[in-house]
Amino acid sequence: MKEYVLLFRMDITTPEMQPTPKQMDSYMVDWMDWIDYISERGQLAEGGNHLSYTGRVIRHYDDITEEPYSSKKESVTGYILIYARDFDEAVHIAKKCPILSGEGTSVEVRETATPWSVQNSNRKNGK
Repeated sequence: MKEYVLLFRMDITTPEMQPTPKQMDSYMVDWMDWIDYISERGQLAEGGNHLSYTGRVIRHYDDITEEPYSSKKESVTGYILIYARDFDEAVHIAKKCPILSGEGTSVEVRETATPWSVQNSNRKNGK
């Protein structure tokens, strides 16, 4: 089994896109059911967390943005680590994520890698 990270994104800047407390209660039930589904199959790795809605982006020459990075109003809001045989299985698990039932949301699937394996992969691919 390989290890994958599932990155969860949603619009954290538009007030009307934020769930109400009642909606959050319902979402958390669905979330825990999904996490249990992964865990019961032995595919939930240790690690993962939710992220706050505040942050800073630091770039070259001390260029600092006083908010988390976002693209198309989506920003990373959390992540979990899972085990899967391959990308297809990891994507299959990710597609069941309840965050995808909301507007302006996405789940990104990435295989974890050591710096050495990334470097060797880039050399093999001519990068």
